Amino acid sequence: MKKRNICELLSMKNNMNSKYYFTDETILFRQPVQPEIGDEIVLRFQAAKDDAVSVVLVWNGCRMVMNVSEERDCFRFFEARVRAGKEKASYYFEISEAGKTKGLMYYDRRGLVEKTEPGFSFCVFPGFVVPEWIQGAVMYQIFVDRFCNGDPSNDVLEGEYLYLNHQPVKRITDWNQPLELLDVGRFYGGDLQGVWKKLDYLQELGVEVIYMNPIFVSPSNHKYDSQDYDHVDPHLAPLVLDGGEVLDENGVSNDEATKYKIRVTSPENLKSANEYFIALVEEIHRRGMKIILDGVFNHCGSFHKWMDREGLYTEYAANDHEKGAWQSKRSRYREYFRFTGAEEYESWWDNLTLPKLNYEGSQRLQNEILRIAAKWVSPPYCVDGWRLDVAADLGHSEAFNHTFWKKFRDVVKKANPKAVILAEHYGDVSPWLQGREWDTVMNYDAFMEPVSWFLTGMDKHSDHYRADLEGNAEYFWDTMKKNRGAFSWGSYLGAMNQLDNHDHSRFLTRTNKTCGRLASKGAEAASKGINWGIYRQGIVMQMTWPGAPTLYYGDETGICGWTDPDSRRTYPWGKEDWLLIDFYKNMIRIHRKISACRTGSLHGLLFSNHLIAYGRRDNQNWLVTVINKDTREREAELDLTSMGILGKETLCRVMETTEKSYNVGKVFCSAENGKVKLLLPPVSSRVYVCQKAAELL
Repeated sequence: MKKRNICELLSMKNNMNSKYYFTDETILFRQPVQPEIGDEIVLRFQAAKDDAVSVVLVWNGCRMVMNVSEERDCFRFFEARVRAGKEKASYYFEISEAGKTKGLMYYDRRGLVEKTEPGFSFCVFPGFVVPEWIQGAVMYQIFVDRFCNGDPSNDVLEGEYLYLNHQPVKRITDWNQPLELLDVGRFYGGDLQGVWKKLDYLQELGVEVIYMNPIFVSPSNHKYDSQDYDHVDPHLAPLVLDGGEVLDENGVSNDEATKYKIRVTSPENLKSANEYFIALVEEIHRRGMKIILDGVFNHCGSFHKWMDREGLYTEYAANDHEKGAWQSKRSRYREYFRFTGAEEYESWWDNLTLPKLNYEGSQRLQNEILRIAAKWVSPPYCVDGWRLDVAADLGHSEAFNHTFWKKFRDVVKKANPKAVILAEHYGDVSPWLQGREWDTVMNYDAFMEPVSWFLTGMDKHSDHYRADLEGNAEYFWDTMKKNRGAFSWGSYLGAMNQLDNHDHSRFLTRTNKTCGRLASKGAEAASKGINWGIYRQGIVMQMTWPGAPTLYYGDETGICGWTDPDSRRTYPWGKEDWLLIDFYKNMIRIHRKISACRTGSLHGLLFSNHLIAYGRRDNQNWLVTVINKDTREREAELDLTSMGILGKETLCRVMETTEKSYNVGKVFCSAENGKVKLLLPPVSSRVYVCQKAAELL
């Protein structure tokens, strides 16, 4: 670019009221937000009323001059109408001084920029509709064995079977017993009855969607090594005797000798477990809640009848054709796996308990998984969607994975059009969120990791601390903008925003800024030096940032823990932190009551060292979140004009957190000419809303 043009750009930018410039993919600026093929789309752009500028929409490379559709207060709104085709469309905006073709500025997902880049264009995916119920929904993840033991009579017994023929499983009778490094075969007894018994608690907390870690038949407590995709594990539901008698929690017909004789995976128990799950889903739906299951389809377990390494199904096989792949080279399941030798097969991360499924080598395997995918979202089970484990690693090539997930989407959406497909994925999600495969993802790159770096300086495993990222507001905002660009707006609002989960250290532990794991530091160290002020800041951000805020069971009562397995401690029933639970209830209430929290635009307001502020707005209300991570009191001046807050405006503070406590009392202050000055305590956060929104709380 010539020097003259650079000077013109800088001059133009200085002369523009750039703080007024805004557009995004929300209903305020795009209608409809999720267009169908053939829909007319209205696109709007907000500029300063006093700026003599022209705005051009660049739609799929074609330039279209936008017309002024409205002037209101200090704003001028430009509008253009386009038609959705069958394929993805990309667009951005050119802004220049009226009557000039030089001195162009551009507006894409990053905001006002001097140069466009394809990866940051706004996008339309005609026909791609992320279910509205997941957008901004409050979710709750349950690791079933550690959540609540609702029926001790179905517990796994001490030594009931051997894990991998050498490790007897353990029944842990003390719910508060610490975890061990080799935790996979230790069962605390959490079950579906426990989930049912705590539905009142979850509803009172404000939960709208329950996501369960795997619940299908499996010899481990985590159940990511499935033994049977068609049945819920009977140890998670009421067990029955061979004659059909149900074992009750008081021990009727349940002496140890009798229980050892029960074949847990008998047809009666498998049928009973599925029927109980149907009843549980019906109850969840009756309460107006949803449920998502964990689909582990990259690999199964070595116990699975398809492999049968442990010989559990051999005696029931009529011939070699019916035997598992490990038991016979002539097995019809042999093609389901990649064998590299007589007794060697490809496995997930070299874990022999997790044989990797060989999709490219077996159409029958593909058909089986697609059948299972449709089965659980269809009557009588009626599950509301899938969370897909290590989804991008499913096959042996990315090209195949894209092909398979398109098939998966087709069968799931045909069976249940409102079912959600939510994948676990690290890195660039854009190739998978083009409207033909996944709906959305677990939001690591555009939420969990940037939030953790900014607030704690820790990575999500508590393995690394980076002082250069702790409190680095500019890095935080730039990372959020960059990674947000991989999502459509519907996918972004439906993304699972977690602070922690079963694979990573607890966020509360990360606030101690200590690197460690269970083996190196021990369990007690995970609770030392924690900072409740930072923890509350994380929760405030989780409940006010775009996406679906997702609690990992026990977050709301302050469970600590290093990364897996220590992050899978039992929920401390009877020892709950009710003050923290009450704080969660209040933040969830704000999230659910204020519509801007669910679907509103995101406005970056201030990003200074250890200090950030952002706003959300829709056509009903707005809110502003301010985070002071500094250990000293800070002043902040916020310019709210881009949010349409002009002149004198009343702000109502509805939440303040500090290192020691929080306060939900309403405190009012005023913005003058769209600006407000705040004095923020050390390690604090505040949430402000408009008067209309305050009346809802």
